[in-house]
Amino acid sequence: MTGYLMGHEPIIRLGFFLTVFVAVVGWEAVVPRRTRAVTRRARWPNNLGISVLNTLILRLVFPVAAVGIAALGQQRGWGLLNNVAMPFWINVAVSVIVLDMAIYLQHVMFHAVPVLWRIHRVHHADIEFDVTTGLRFHPVEILLSMAIKLGVVAALGASAVGVLVFEILLNATSMFNHANASLSSRLDRVLRWVVVTPDMHRVHHSVLPEETNSNFGFNSPWWDRLFGTYRAQPRDGHDAMLIGLDIFRQPVELRLDHMLLQPFRGPVGSYPIGSRRASR
Repeated sequence: MTGYLMGHEPIIRLGFFLTVFVAVVGWEAVVPRRTRAVTRRARWPNNLGISVLNTLILRLVFPVAAVGIAALGQQRGWGLLNNVAMPFWINVAVSVIVLDMAIYLQHVMFHAVPVLWRIHRVHHADIEFDVTTGLRFHPVEILLSMAIKLGVVAALGASAVGVLVFEILLNATSMFNHANASLSSRLDRVLRWVVVTPDMHRVHHSVLPEETNSNFGFNSPWWDRLFGTYRAQPRDGHDAMLIGLDIFRQPVELRLDHMLLQPFRGPVGSYPIGSRRASR
């Protein structure tokens, strides 16, 4: 199975990506959650463009991605799980859970360290919130995230199947929980016990620092509940809340070239977690 995954990983991931992307776009079109203030024409080419650029850079810098490191680790006995006897399905489940927690902690770190926040704020500088926001990350963040992920995979001894399942889930849930689409309040209350919903994650994209620094999870909502970073609703309600940051709000900032320069421009501001606490 590992050999098959190594040979077909890009096609498998692309197939899931396109399926989920089309489904979420259709969902947004049928039952939008918020009225769109900025046209897709102004945002989508740039958000999708930076996603394509990230994919190309990632393949160039890390020709052997996380699944490849996991397969190599299995061959050479790297990491904890490769040296503990357990059923295959438990190995996969543990791999997915630990990687999900690592991504949560990484996300918190990118909000806590000012220099990392400068890189991560490109994601938050989108002044709308929809499926393409979940694809909008600076290339430096994508490279750092992959380096961290490779270290976790090697140290954990995660299985190649577990890593692939996690990466597909992470990509799919990132598009799902950034959707500008409606769920009934009752369904949202039920779903957010098992997965991060759009209403839950939208709070994280509020312009208010105390809301930006909450709801860090992508897949599981439990890390936020366990570590005290969960916030149920935005102060101003979902229809009235302001999305984005207090800087980079001009239409020109939606352009790809401006996004790439945003980490190097403007003040850090009050968004990093440590800065916000120090200012109290």
